[in-house]
Amino acid sequence: MKFFKYLLAANVVSLLAACGSDDHVAEPPKPVSILATAQATPDLSSLVAAVQFASDNNDLVNLLSASGTLTVFAPTNAAFDALAKTLTGNANAKGPDILVPANKALVKSVLQYHVLTSQVASSAIPFGKAITPAGGGFFKIDLINNKPVITDGRNRRANITTTDIAASNGVVHLIDAVLLPADKNVVQTAIASAPEFTSLVAALQFASNGNDLVDTLSGAGPFTVFAPTNAAFDALAVELTGNAAAKGPDILVPANQALVRSVLTYHVVTARVLKADISLNTPIPTVQGKTFVIQATATGVAITDGRNRVSNIIVTDVLNSNGVIHVIDKVILPPL
Repeated sequence: MKFFKYLLAANVVSLLAACGSDDHVAEPPKPVSILATAQATPDLSSLVAAVQFASDNNDLVNLLSASGTLTVFAPTNAAFDALAKTLTGNANAKGPDILVPANKALVKSVLQYHVLTSQVASSAIPFGKAITPAGGGFFKIDLINNKPVITDGRNRRANITTTDIAASNGVVHLIDAVLLPADKNVVQTAIASAPEFTSLVAALQFASNGNDLVDTLSGAGPFTVFAPTNAAFDALAVELTGNAAAKGPDILVPANQALVRSVLTYHVVTARVLKADISLNTPIPTVQGKTFVIQATATGVAITDGRNRVSNIIVTDVLNSNGVIHVIDKVILPPL
């Protein structure tokens, strides 16, 4: 009898053990490196090919494979295809078409522009702030319609379509456009924006001593330039001359050179100040030596200059290789 009781107990234990094994949940696979993650993702095959192509002695491959805390903004195959069409002018071009020896340096710098040397999850993105990638330069990310959108150095936008793909050496965010570092400085951007800033460019050239203002704003920086439009210079010309038909170039006469120079340097701050970094209601020092104040308005932000005139900042955060431009609708004047 005892034997049968023992046998029954043993069978119950075996049954419970069997049930327990059926309920066992396998552990999820451990994350692999960023490069291995990309290699396992069919939609990132162009990225993998670009990394292998642009590596010198496997440096990019090793960077994305080794231990670390990286963040990679990974363009999809469609993003590389779009870049290939832009660079080649061929509507049928595909991502691999740009992987030719003449483009190696460009491809490498572009890839490095997508990598941060710290791990930044989507919850930690510093929206509106300058973000500095491994390859230098900067870009920013804004929250637009509750979705993260990158503005690159050439003021092109890329949507972050998938966030927080975990890897053993960091995190990957997928994007729908390849990011490009800036290829123009403040002056070059103003010239390329013709005709909007032709009066500003003409004033810079006119007021320079031996081209010093142009050369300075073409240098390393960083600078923030509050750039008046042509209409703003026209309004200043009317204000200064009393002639309702005056235009911006009308004030560029020898007698006004010192005044124009003083006014232009009043529009320059020797720091990179994105919209998110603006200190409201605080005097902001300029190259000219005087300050102005920026306040919030019902529609955005505006400057009160040294003569209590108000200029609206109508476009913010135009990125450049050596700083940022904010567009204003009135020329600001330093105090008398």
